[in-house]
Amino acid sequence: MNSHIDIQTACTEPAPEEDDLRSWLEAALQGRTSNSTPELCLRLVGEEEMATLNQTYRGKSGSTNVLSFPADLPASLGLAILGDIVICAPVVAREAAEQGKSATAHWAHMAVHGALHLLGYDHVSAADAAIMEPLETAILATLDFPCPYPDPVSEEPVTP
Repeated sequence: MNSHIDIQTACTEPAPEEDDLRSWLEAALQGRTSNSTPELCLRLVGEEEMATLNQTYRGKSGSTNVLSFPADLPASLGLAILGDIVICAPVVAREAAEQGKSATAHWAHMAVHGALHLLGYDHVSAADAAIMEPLETAILATLDFPCPYPDPVSEEPVTP
């Protein structure tokens, strides 16, 4: 895939290499976008910036692991901009430790999760989660990462 992924690091906490982040995002986008050169921005932040974004755009206090902001551009423009993903490095590190996961596996999951949100997938309802979560699991499996969910929604294999 020939994508353009801009990565902005706005925190001092450890984060994966940019090449790894790009490969995880490209795996999520592969075959799921109509444009052959999709564009997105990934911003890595600390808890203060994430808490501000979470409050401003979701009305929720505190920081969260990942937020996605799909571009809302007229299709007539023909632009390949998918939107922005923001990942909070300290939250990802803390969650990985709490959940007994490798930090790398959790980072990959957050990147894939955020990219799927840009593509219109969601998990608010059980029906939506039954589509998104197995897809995440299948994409992560192609990257040699384990299922990120303790109780997968579906046992049905999904073609990544």
